[in-house]
Formats: sequence, structure tokens, C-alpha cells
Amino acid sequence: MKSKIPHHQSPVKNRLLKSELFASLPPVWPQDLLTAIRETVAAAHRKIVVLDDDPTGTQTVYDVPVLTTWEVETLRAEFENDAACFYILTNSRSLTADAARDLNREIANNLKAAADFSQKKFDVISRSDSTLRGHFPLETDVLAQILGGFDAVLLIPFFEAGGRFTINDIHYVAEGDALVPAAETPFARDAAFGYHSSNLREWVAEKSGGAVTAKSVAAISLETIRSGGPDAVREQLLKISSGNVCVVNAACPRDLEVFVQGLLEAEKQGRRFLFRTAASFVAARLGLAPRPLLTAVDLKTGTGGGLTVVGSYVPKTTEQLQRLLEAGETCAVEISVNALLADATRDSEISRAAAEMNHHLRDRKDVVMFTSRMLVTGADATASLAIGSQISNSLVELVQNLSVRPRYLIAKGGITSSDLATRGLGVKRALVRGQILPGVPVWEPDATAKFPGLPYIVFPGNVGDADALKNLVAKLNRKETASHRSSQCSP
Repeated sequence: MKSKIPHHQSPVKNRLLKSELFASLPPVWPQDLLTAIRETVAAAHRKIVVLDDDPTGTQTVYDVPVLTTWEVETLRAEFENDAACFYILTNSRSLTADAARDLNREIANNLKAAADFSQKKFDVISRSDSTLRGHFPLETDVLAQILGGFDAVLLIPFFEAGGRFTINDIHYVAEGDALVPAAETPFARDAAFGYHSSNLREWVAEKSGGAVTAKSVAAISLETIRSGGPDAVREQLLKISSGNVCVVNAACPRDLEVFVQGLLEAEKQGRRFLFRTAASFVAARLGLAPRPLLTAVDLKTGTGGGLTVVGSYVPKTTEQLQRLLEAGETCAVEISVNALLADATRDSEISRAAAEMNHHLRDRKDVVMFTSRMLVTGADATASLAIGSQISNSLVELVQNLSVRPRYLIAKGGITSSDLATRGLGVKRALVRGQILPGVPVWEPDATAKFPGLPYIVFPGNVGDADALKNLVAKLNRKETASHRSSQCSP
């Protein structure tokens, strides 16, 4: 085991000004296509199934169910209801490659059985990280093998709320007005899913170990999307060689709308595609119009203390946590990762943290519970995933030990939010209510959960500016008067 502080600064060789690059692009397609997309989706009578490798993929949709189990009978019920789409939370990003392979195989077989029984057709989206971390191409390879008949895998990591743009086949991460090639960000140094290529054609070749060459990867350019519109997209999709991978460029939501309209037209002509995407594509594929952000009043949180649990280690999360702590409005419960990883101290550390958490919540105080910020990694990807699993298991146990229902629960980080929902709160099905901040979805767990109806806020580790977490906690408290609550955190 080795310990290290994550790099917050790194040399960036190819940083561009977003304002200048965007000004140089062709004008955005002028026509609003969302209504046409919704009409086409409704007429097709095909269910859209999103396999989400962590819960953050629901960050652009609303009024959509999300499942955390995938038994055939459970899937049958979803195929037979009126919802156009449902999510299955796989949390496969937290798994080893072998475990992720087995999981995708099981879900694909169950989907096939459930759809056959219900006589329903469906399309599959493999939703993953907008900063390119995850089991690719492993997951799409497994899905293609079992579900079969796909003409191509379409790679679409655009996610505007997170500042992720694909231009000239290069995937960028926005930092203010700067666009940083993804491979030059901290995300690319992920212990389990690191990479060296920002050009997505080269990234596919890298991730496939050379089985797919960069030259063989197709691409739909912004020029095609913005100048040629849906018809040009359709014609290019019809020409893609069977079994190929195709990169889709996008720099704004309208680009995705144009692409989706062309995609639907290609599907009408018999083409069938498998998708590896970030969150924005799902909303575009459904034709969902933007909806105003949720408020504390919308969530009907009641009174009492709220709970925030921070497990993510990306630099942005650590910065956001620091700003929240500096605001002095929450009771801080820090958990020592070294204590959690040692058999002799794990149980006592969990007991201590649980007692502090419940004490503050009983006193109607807001609590932020967070792992110590020294990043601990293993000697390789498998060992790092195992350490992450140990830490996450401890956070789950802490949430299981909640004796007081909080007003809300914010889970910071993808793996953290998945494990706390499924194992901490026992959520089997929830409704995605919408977003409370851009890219931050709110779930409403059904009656089978530990706290039915609890506003469960899935806050991705890499979303929002430095003050986003602090501002979210403040937003959730705005409808409460000072007489209801106390910010004093003395034991």
C-alpha cells in the first residue's frame, strides 16, 4: 500500500481559451428539434434502458425511475409500464474488470429475457464518466456479444453541466474559460482507469489495447452536425462499417439534438446502435426539455438536521469540502481512512463517527461526514479498487447506523452515492425528481427504503465550482428559520 496526496496542479501543454475556440466554430443549428424527437420516440414504442456505472448518470433527466436490482421479474415490470426509459444502477466502475464483465453479462441476459416475455423492444445506453473513466470497451463488448446486431458503438462523452466538450475529436474539460485536454487533467491519472490520449480516436485505440486502431474509428464532426444538420448525420451513420466505433463531437446541447434526430432517422432505416455516453445524451435521446432547478420547498424536506457524506477524492471535491467547512454552518465528523483500513481500529472508528453523527442530527444540526483527505492507493488498479471498496463499505455501515432520519442526504462522489443508496439506505427503486444544481440529481426512494421519500442528492465528485457544495447546503436550509435550527456543534 502506498499513500500520496493527489496532484491538484499539473502542467497543461494544450490549454485553449473556450471563448476563442467556440467563436471559431460553425454557428449552431437553428432549429429546435426536441418536440420532433419526443414524437419520434413515442411512435417507436421502444424502451430506453440506461446501464449506469455510477448514480451520477441521472444528472440530466427527471421523472424517470432508477433501479438498483435487475431480477427478470423486476425488469419485466419496467418494460410493462408507461415510462419511456429506466435506469439500472450497476456501479460497475467500482468493480474489477472480471466482476464488471460478469455483471454486464448477467444484466444483459436478464434484459433479454424480460423483454422477450413482455414482447418489448429496447435500446441500450451504457452510461459512464464524462472524464473517460470506466470499463471501456469491456462493457460495450459484453453487451454487444449478448444483445447482438449492433452496427456500431457510438462514443458520446459530452456533458455541458460538467464542462465536458468534444471538438475536433479531442475531449476537453473546462476550467473557467480554459479548455484542458482530458488526458492532461487529474482524472486521467485515476489509479484504476488512467489514460494518455485526449483525442478520442486515439483513446479508443489505447483502451482497446490496440485491438481497434485509431484510424479505423469513425467520427461525426461539428461541421457535419452544424452545417449539414440531421440529414447529414443520418447519411454518415448509414455509411459506418459494421462493428465500428464512432466518436460524436458536441459543444452544446443543440449539437446532441441534431445528432439524435439524425440517429432516429438512421434507425428507421434499420440501423441499430450501442451507446457509450455521458449523462447529457440520455436527455437528448428522450427529447427532454430543460426544467427549472428544484428548490428546498419542492423537496418537502421538513425540519431537523441534514446529512452530507463525502467520499470522493477528486481535487474538486476536496476543494468544495474545504469551502463548506470554512463556512462554519455544519458539524464536521472526520473519519480516519488509516483507522478504517486497519482491522484493530476499524470498528471503534465507525462507532465513534456514528455516535457523533447521530448526536448532531438529534440536536437538529447539519452534519458533514467525510473521509480524511490523504489519498490511499494500492500497487495497481485492482488493489486501489479494493481499498476504495473497504472505505465505501465503512461509509455504508455508518449510514446503516443512522438512528435519526435526516432532512436530506447529500452523497458526494459516484461510488459513494451508489453504495449509500443501495446498501446504506436499501433503495431498490427510486424516482429521479430532477436537478437541484446543474448536474446534481435528486432521487426520491420508494416505500421499501430505510427512509422512504428522503431527498437523496447524488452529487458527482467532479461537478460544480468551488462553492457548489457550500451553496447547496445553504439552499437546502433557506426555508428554515433560525429558531428551528442550531449551527453549534459542541458534543
